[in-house]
Amino acid sequence: MNKKNILLGVTGSIAAYKAAALVRLLVKEGAEVKVLMTNAAKQFITPLTMATLSKHPVQVEFFDPENGDWNSHVKLGLWADVLLIAPASANTIGKMACGIADNLLLTTYLSARCPVAVAPAMDMDMYAHVAHQQNLSLLRLRGVHVIEPPFGELASGLQGQGRMAEPEVIARQAQAILSKKVNLSGRHFLVTAGPTCESIDAVRFIGNHSSGKMGYAIAEELAWRGARVSLISGPVHVSVRHPGIALYRVSSAQEMYEAAARLFPDADGAVMAAAVADFTPESRVEGKLKRGKSAIAITLTPTKDIAAYLGSIKKKNQILAGFALEADNERTNALKKLREKKLDFIVLNSLTDPNAGFNVDTNRVCIMDKDGREVAGELKSKVEVAKDIVDKLSEWAAEH
Repeated sequence: MNKKNILLGVTGSIAAYKAAALVRLLVKEGAEVKVLMTNAAKQFITPLTMATLSKHPVQVEFFDPENGDWNSHVKLGLWADVLLIAPASANTIGKMACGIADNLLLTTYLSARCPVAVAPAMDMDMYAHVAHQQNLSLLRLRGVHVIEPPFGELASGLQGQGRMAEPEVIARQAQAILSKKVNLSGRHFLVTAGPTCESIDAVRFIGNHSSGKMGYAIAEELAWRGARVSLISGPVHVSVRHPGIALYRVSSAQEMYEAAARLFPDADGAVMAAAVADFTPESRVEGKLKRGKSAIAITLTPTKDIAAYLGSIKKKNQILAGFALEADNERTNALKKLREKKLDFIVLNSLTDPNAGFNVDTNRVCIMDKDGREVAGELKSKVEVAKDIVDKLSEWAAEH
């Protein structure tokens, strides 16, 4: 970030105190930092503090009340290499989504030609509200980078998602944007997500509890970094939020196999995040199976191993990543899958961690590659885990 111009917007949130630490980090990395504050932000941290740390006057109003000088939002937008808004309140995010320009920070956002990133900060119910989530989705579609808030204790005393990301995380994201780490332009990746449903009759099926959140997060992170993404998804309640993602909906393991086999040869790589059924009923009952007094037996046959098949046809210029969800001998079983399926790296989940895996918004993984390198991560949101996985893909892309 040496000699880069970073414009930091601070809005009205208790997390504004973290903005001071963020300025210090950015300045320490060699960046030139200017701070814009909303009037509400001044209730939480003083402009004097931010001016002292940034070594630049803090700007709040359109005009200097002392001499009438105009604080030009146009010049600020042109000066910045990146605009960070941290903390970003629900109010400011809503105004950004609607194009409202009633303060200097918002007019600068609308004038900026540089990348923009927001770090939301609010209580968990505000963050989860459908109106706020729709605002975030709209900003993402317009190219704004959303630095997801982690789970933790909130100012209200509740535990949940909504607290602002730590300054170190925000600084890292700024560095990634400035170093063009987000750029996977020209690359094509295949991602599988969600469960498969293996039909017993017209209304019943064998499935699992996969929500698809992990696979969708990976697909979105790839798309935000410029890649073209083909997302093959089983039945889920998650929506695609990026126009660069082509969604292919499937139901059964066989349908997912056929789609993956068709799309993979033209892709640079694939991430097999779906929870594909290992078995499917040998035959499907037409109509609805009626209740009876006697027990019934359903014969199951193995489904096709999609990851293993893609590994068998993988070319030297392709990368293939898989997932392993294990309950015992976790590392040994994951490494066995890595070798047998000819994967380049595998992401290990544990069934023993109640905050990771199916139907939760967090995950704790260990990324292991074929060269024997392992990186065990801490518990974090699936969005943050997706960034770690895509970092691995980006490293490969830089070398190929």
